[in-house]
Amino acid sequence: MTVRGLQEVVIDCRDPAGLVMFWAAVFGVEPVVRDATWTYIEAPITRTRIAFQQVPEPKSVKNRVHLDVEVDDIAAEAQRLVELGAVVTGAVVTDDQGPFQVLLDPEGNEFCLVA
Repeated sequence: MTVRGLQEVVIDCRDPAGLVMFWAAVFGVEPVVRDATWTYIEAPITRTRIAFQQVPEPKSVKNRVHLDVEVDDIAAEAQRLVELGAVVTGAVVTDDQGPFQVLLDPEGNEFCLVA
């Protein structure tokens, strides 16, 4: 068996059509709506697909996996994403890898902006 690469990351959610619109705006790409229960975007540069799959239950605990979105200016991008429906949680943190900011998407899924 040979692993050829990572095809996609799937995010469980209640509203795939709504969430794909948020993430399409984050990355500046076109959303793809396969049907009412499955949508996705092709992330720029890496071309890794980020898919949104409908599930019946709401998010109830911290994510076990999250996206790190690389940006030039954390503060400016955080403000843009808040205008799209994201929520900032806490302050910008700097560790040995550099600065990052934790946000929540419109369904409460954590993700980070990293510089």
